[in-house]
Amino acid sequence: MQEEATTLRAVDVLTPRTLDEALRLKAEHAEAVPIQGGTDVMVDLNFDRARPPVLLNLNELAELRGWSQTNGALWLGAGLTYAEAMQKPLAEALPALAEAARTVGGPQIRNRGTIGGNLGTSSPAGDALPPLLVSGARVKLASVRGERVVPLQEFLVGVKRNALAADELILGVSVDVREGRETFMKVGPRNAMVIAVVSLALRVDGELTAAYGSAGPVPGVVRAPLDEADSFPQRVAEAASPIDDVRGTAAYRRHSLSVLAKRALERCLA
Repeated sequence: MQEEATTLRAVDVLTPRTLDEALRLKAEHAEAVPIQGGTDVMVDLNFDRARPPVLLNLNELAELRGWSQTNGALWLGAGLTYAEAMQKPLAEALPALAEAARTVGGPQIRNRGTIGGNLGTSSPAGDALPPLLVSGARVKLASVRGERVVPLQEFLVGVKRNALAADELILGVSVDVREGRETFMKVGPRNAMVIAVVSLALRVDGELTAAYGSAGPVPGVVRAPLDEADSFPQRVAEAASPIDDVRGTAAYRRHSLSVLAKRALERCLA
C-alpha cells in the first residue's frame, strides 16, 4: 500500500528588535503566534498540533525581560523565566510563585519557560497562575492602539482562552507588595516535571485567599475571613468544577484540593 507523503507548511519567523517594532508586526500579522521560551509553542509544532503561518520571536525585546519594584509594586516582565522567579530577592517577595516555579519541568524548561508564556497559553493547569491570582496580579497588554491593564482573574476566560486581542502582546504583570504568608502545592504522579492533577496557592493576610488549578475551565479564586479557616478547605473543594480525565477523576481532584488547602493553611498559620 502506497503511503501518502505528509507535507508540512513552512512557518515564517519574524524577529523584532524593539517593542514598537513587535507591536507593529503584530498589527500587520494578527495570525502571528508570539514565542519566547517556546516550551508550549514548540511542543505543538513538533507534534503538528499547530502550524501557524507566522511566529513572532520576542527574544530580542529587552522591554519584556526581568523584574523591578517601584512604589510598593512589583513588575514582572513577560520574559521573566521560572529560574529567575526562584531567585532571591524576588523569591522572598513572591514565595508561592517561587515554589510553583520549582515544580515546572527540569532545569532546561525553567531556564527557558516564561511567565508570559504561561499567561498566553492560559491553561487551567498553568503553574504560575494560582500564585499570581492570590497576589492580585494585573496583566498589562499593548498594541499599536495603546496599553491596557486587565485583572488576571478577568484575563482568563476559558480553557486556553484569554482576553488578549488579536493585535495585542502581553507586556507582563504587576503585583502589589503586601505583608502576609503564602505557599503553593500541587498533586501529580511525581513531584516535578509533570502537569498538575490539581494545584493550589494560598495567601494569608487580612483574609484567606486560595487559587486552584486543574480543577475547572480556568483557575478559580476563593476568599474567606480568617475566622473561617476550619471550613475553608471544604469551601475550596466545593468551589471547583473539575472533570474526569486521564490524570484523575473529578472526585479525586475535589478531595485533593481539600487536603492541599488544609496543609497550606497549616503551613501559613503556623
